[in-house]
Amino acid sequence: MILLPNQLFFAEVEAMLAEGREVQIRMKGHSMRPLLRSERDQVVLTPCTDPARLRPGDVVLFRCCGRHILHRIVRRDGDRLTLAGDGNYRITEQCTTRDVAGIAVRVIRASGRVVGCDSPGWRLRSRLWLAIPPWLRRQVLRVLWHSGWK
Repeated sequence: MILLPNQLFFAEVEAMLAEGREVQIRMKGHSMRPLLRSERDQVVLTPCTDPARLRPGDVVLFRCCGRHILHRIVRRDGDRLTLAGDGNYRITEQCTTRDVAGIAVRVIRASGRVVGCDSPGWRLRSRLWLAIPPWLRRQVLRVLWHSGWK
């Protein structure tokens, strides 16, 4: 395994996406719990060729404050996007559609099972999780964390 600084790694990811290639990255961090798990799940990204098609619910890789973040679009106002991690119950980020480097199309679980991000099951789980009031999501995440489900 080769470890690269984030800036170099994501520069290469963006270059591959700019060439029209899919890129597979391993999840790092807990902001997308419980639907995406750190160090276990992998996300397959494809280039964002048509920013007009970006919609709330999509998981995207975007640039914000000099770093790359993989979060879900929660609101769209023209070219302005509001994004948040599934595990973030208060914090949101803002960017424009030009800041989106790629869009998640598949998730590869640790078991090897592949889940399409446009599949009815993925969309339903996403909607159900986000429909839970933020204060209750926080409690569920706390229980999961303390039970070792990271």
